[in-house]
Amino acid sequence: MAKKSKILFLCTGNSCRSQMAEAWARFLKNDSIEAYSAGITAHGLNPDAITVMQESGLNCSDWRSKTTSELPPEMTFDYVITLCDNASQSCPFFPAATALIHKGFDDPPTLARNATNERERLAPYRRVRDELKTFILSLPESLPKL
Repeated sequence: MAKKSKILFLCTGNSCRSQMAEAWARFLKNDSIEAYSAGITAHGLNPDAITVMQESGLNCSDWRSKTTSELPPEMTFDYVITLCDNASQSCPFFPAATALIHKGFDDPPTLARNATNERERLAPYRRVRDELKTFILSLPESLPKL
């Protein structure tokens, strides 16, 4: 059995995109990826992100938002994938053996800010959820070899 790639999905607040990525990776790629998520800060779980993941059959409602400082200090990752520009620019230090990769996704809360109804509000969450799923399906094969 091949060694699982240990991947940290990193976003600004660990409330939406990184949580969705971790959930998809655990569900779709559990045989090849050991998935984690964290944020530069902890903003709490976004209820709309939880809703759209539940629509896909994945329940993250009992998860919590966490920061990189809450990860065990001895924990190392093969890859840290930043999912937003802010996290990419503010990424904390990781050991040299960790490959830092940026794959930006739109921020659903920002896109939904002016929505006038639930359908409009959830639309960007659903789109980003599906884009993340497609990205996760390409892993770990699409990542640079270590």
